[in-house]
Amino acid sequence: MARKRFDDSSCSVARALNEVGDWWSLLIVLHAMYGTRRFVDFQQQLGIAKNILCDRLAKLVDNEVLRKVEAGEHGSRFEYRLTEKGRDLFPVVVALRQWGDKWNPAPDGQPLDLRDRATGQPVKTVTVQNADGQTLTIRDVLVTEEIQPAKDSA
Repeated sequence: MARKRFDDSSCSVARALNEVGDWWSLLIVLHAMYGTRRFVDFQQQLGIAKNILCDRLAKLVDNEVLRKVEAGEHGSRFEYRLTEKGRDLFPVVVALRQWGDKWNPAPDGQPLDLRDRATGQPVKTVTVQNADGQTLTIRDVLVTEEIQPAKDSA
């Protein structure tokens, strides 16, 4: 049975998951954020089968989350680098990490210690905030449908 695709969905979450929603893709993006660039390094670090890695890298390149860059002589070697679109997943990945540390902690109970490179201070928990910087919960947010402009009947 073919998996449903959400390319034309009006739900932005569904469309985003269409591009990076499987766990291999997000783990590849995470490792790219850590500086992994080469196919063999992704494969070794993730323990992923070559065919699955090849498929996910191609999908991430097609969706412009990664770009494939020639890194060897005569196209003999390539690297995969995050695009701006891929780098914009950083807060999503951090939020997922923080959620996982809270609700499904590592066996040793120690979360990864994320710190600001410039100050050495711990990274705050990712939150949704209002325009004044106050943290909001789901109970504080009203979800409305976007109003579509009226089409001219002329």
